[in-house]
This record gives sequence, C-alpha cells and structure tokens, in this order.
Amino acid sequence: MKTRLLLLLFFWQVAHAESTLTLSAQERAAFDIATAPVQAVRESLSKSYPAKVGVPNAKLRVVSAPLDGVVEALLVAEGEAVKKDQPLARIRSRRLLALQAAYLESRTRRQLSGETLARDRKLHAEGIVAERRLLESRAAHGEARTAEERDRQSLALAGMSAGAVKALDQQQKLSAVLQVKSPLDGVVLEQIATAGQRLAASDPLYRVGDLSTLWIEVHVPVNALEGITEGSPVILANGLRARVITIGRMVHGADQSVLIRAEVKEGAEKLRPGQFVEARMSQSTGGGQLRLPSQAVLRIDGRDQVFAERAGNFEPVPVEVVSREAGTVVVRTALNAGDPVVVSGTAALKAALAGQE
Repeated sequence: MKTRLLLLLFFWQVAHAESTLTLSAQERAAFDIATAPVQAVRESLSKSYPAKVGVPNAKLRVVSAPLDGVVEALLVAEGEAVKKDQPLARIRSRRLLALQAAYLESRTRRQLSGETLARDRKLHAEGIVAERRLLESRAAHGEARTAEERDRQSLALAGMSAGAVKALDQQQKLSAVLQVKSPLDGVVLEQIATAGQRLAASDPLYRVGDLSTLWIEVHVPVNALEGITEGSPVILANGLRARVITIGRMVHGADQSVLIRAEVKEGAEKLRPGQFVEARMSQSTGGGQLRLPSQAVLRIDGRDQVFAERAGNFEPVPVEVVSREAGTVVVRTALNAGDPVVVSGTAALKAALAGQE
C-alpha cells in the first residue's frame, strides 16, 4: 500500500513537469532506481559470425609416395602425434632398385675417371702425354662427378636419407623397400592410402599438420568491414582470442561477404581443424561511442532511449545502438563518458513519462 501511494504521488508530481522527471530519495529507494556511469569505448564487438578452423598452409603437408610401388605397411593412423623424420609407411618399389643401381654405377665411373685423371696429370708432368689428353680426362671426370651427384639427388628425392645413401656406398646392397617419413612434428589429420594399395608417384598417403597455430576463417559482409584491420582481435565463443592476419580483397558473390583470416596460438589445442565456431570481430570505433549496460536501453515512442540523471533529475536521451555485446551495448548518443544512466527501475520511469503525456 505504501509503495502504491508513493507511485501515485510520483505520477502527480511528474504530471506537472515536461520531460524531466524528479524523484525524492524515498521514491528512488521505493522504485529501486540505480544508475551506472557510461564508459568511453574505442572498440566494439560485432555480432556473431560462423567461422571455420583450419591449419595454416605453412604448417600443413600432404605426404605422398615418392616412387611407384605397393604399400607394404602403414605405421601410423589418423589422430596420432608424429615427430619429424618418424617413419609413416613402407613402400616396395622396383623403381628404387633402378635408382640405386644407377647411383652405384655413376659412383664407380666417377672413381675410375678420378684415377685416370690422376694418372694423366702425372704423365703430363713427365711430358709423356699431350695437354689435350689431360684436358679430356679432366672433362670426363667432371661429367662423372655431375652424373654421380644427379643420381645421389634422385635417391634423396625418393626419400633415402643421407645415412641410407652412405650405407649403400659402403655395403653395395640394393633394397626395394622405401621408408616414407614425416616432414614435420604434428598430428596425422587424414590417412588416405591403405595397406596393399598400388601407388603411382605422387599419390597421397597422409595429411599431416602442425596444430600449434590454427587459422580462423570468417566471412564478414562487406557493409560490416568498417573498423576491422590487420591485428584486430577476434573473440571466439569458447573465450579464445585470435588476431586478424589477412582481410580478403575479393567479394564472394553468393553472400556478398569478404574472407577474414585470423590466427590463434594460445589455446589452439582446444580447437580442431574443420570445426565450426562462432566468432565476433573487434572493430575500432574511432571514438564518439559509449558502452553502457543493456538494461539501461528501452524503447520510448519507437526509439531507443536511456534515462540520464542530471542534477538529480531524470531525462530521456535518444541513443543509436551500434552493437550489442554480452550484457552491454555500444551506442552513439549526446551523453559524455562518466554520465550516469538508470540501469534499474527504468520501467517505473517509462510509466511516469507516459503518464505525464
């Protein structure tokens, strides 16, 4: 009953005012009127956009068969962590035998040409052979060295390590089994081949990625790009933060959006490649915008307004909502940073304002 009498008294008082509402301390307590200062804001958060998690190109490898052959064994499976140079698969290849034989043959020819060159040098120094023969021996030795290096590099491209090539030099023993190794530390994202499968050169075996850093790819409408720059923060729904690294130049025709790519490092282990997440872009406001609690904004006469406290009175002030965040809104308005606005009891003030009209 006491609250009802206070409300009636309050309506009678405001009926004699224009748009400014005045409350006594008792009325403020009865109607639970509370205020909070508005805050200046330099950045605001956009609405949520769907985003896809991906692996950076520099940290993603497709491990392929270097030679024709048959998959003898697959040593790891999807989801396993691998180290650089860890064997992933064994391939049996006839082509590997041919490359090893060619290398040993060119190595032998280089050794023979070297001995011939050494002998011709000695004979030329003694005046027994002409200079032309020495030049021919030197050229033949250079060609042999080039051929040996070419065949050595062919073995390296086939996946043989320097240690394996050295063992081939010493033991002169050919092997048809080739080990395919991981090119980096990471995780097996996909197993493509199967045991017993016949492969051509360059057929894929695995996809391996380093997941210490991930990409967040977001499609943002063209008309919402203002204030987004390289380095701008991106807030994910799970609380992780990313940083914008590229802003696309091409507009995608289907949805008139631009691809924005962000990079996340801290907490990347909480994400998985291919996962869809919600992302909010942090946009620079350039000043002139304020942040205030969302409960302070209400609709009066079809417009967003807040009740500002000025000299102990309450006055409706129009605002333009720029963006809505968790529990707060960013607005453009005639208020200044630090001005108090009503955050509790706004319904009573709105009723009082309607009553005086």
